[in-house]
Formats: sequence, C-alpha cells, structure tokens
Amino acid sequence: MTEVTNQKQLVWDIAELRRVLQCLLFVSAEPIATDKLVALTGATKKQVNDVLTDFQKHYERGGFILRQIGGGWQFATPPDLNCYIEQLYRPKVAQLSRAALETLSIIAYKQSVTRQDIENIRQVNSDGVVLTLLNKNLICEVGRRETLGRPILYGTTELFLSFFGINSLDDLPPLEEFIVNEDAEAESR
Repeated sequence: MTEVTNQKQLVWDIAELRRVLQCLLFVSAEPIATDKLVALTGATKKQVNDVLTDFQKHYERGGFILRQIGGGWQFATPPDLNCYIEQLYRPKVAQLSRAALETLSIIAYKQSVTRQDIENIRQVNSDGVVLTLLNKNLICEVGRRETLGRPILYGTTELFLSFFGINSLDDLPPLEEFIVNEDAEAESR
C-alpha cells in the first residue's frame, strides 16, 4: 500500500507498515506521537504499537535505537556511543552555565514557578538566566499566578525533555538523590 486515500483504518501488510514507519521515524527531526503515526499510515493503533515495540527490541543493541521521548517516538543514538559522535562532529552545542542548570532544575522539579520563587531558592537575581532559558526554548510561560501583580509562571518545554533525553517529567531522578549526594559531598570537605 503506498497511498492512504481515506480516513478509515486500513488493514496493512506488516512488512510494508514496518517500511513506512521506519521511513517516517528516520526523516523526522522531532519525536512523533503514536496517534500521529496512526493518522499518517491508516494502520490501527495496535498495529503501529506492535511494530514500534518490535523496532525497540530489534534496535536496542545497535548503532541507533528507538526511544520514547517527549511523548513520541524517535530514532536516536545510544548514550554509550556518544564519545564517538563527539569525536566526529565536535559539536558546538551551547553549554548551560551552572546558574542556568540550577534554574532549570528548579523549574523542572517545582513547576509552575515565578521568577520570585526561583530567586527565593537561589538567593540571587535570576532575570538573565530565565531570559537565556526562554531564548533556548527550554522553558516557557505557562500562565500567571492569581496573586497581586499576576506574575508569570514558568514550566519546561518539549525541547527540555528532548535536550535531556527523557520522555516525561516523571523520568527525572528523585530529588532526594541530589540531597543525599550534596550532604555526602559536604561531609567529605
């Protein structure tokens, strides 16, 4: 089957569905949701999920993997091979400063937060850091707090999930891990 002519679910030859899904996942620069793959192919959700699960198992030890990220599916490189990719490309990815990482972690774990909330935790002005994170599209405005002045509330974006290679905020490590590590580090000084 090469063309979907109507919206009703079509019965697919699984080999052809595998080819089409591989193609779509390969060319997409962003994760693709299962529902979108269903809509694009006309296959059933079960058929698409079965093929994606097979792909995940098939590619898990290869030179690239299929992973769920940001609520969708995307081919990616395995983390243990990153050192080779870095040697090849020597990426000029803008690093995040310590202040940006601190601010981003506050927003990720406490969302939705205001600049004042961030400053109360960090004990320094965070205007510049928040602006940097907004410009990098790692955070966004998610609303306004219903208090005097109606300050802007910030939360993380889909790009944040992709940047850190996680599927959802539930995949963040427990905050307790950081507190224990910080306490152990302080004791060793």
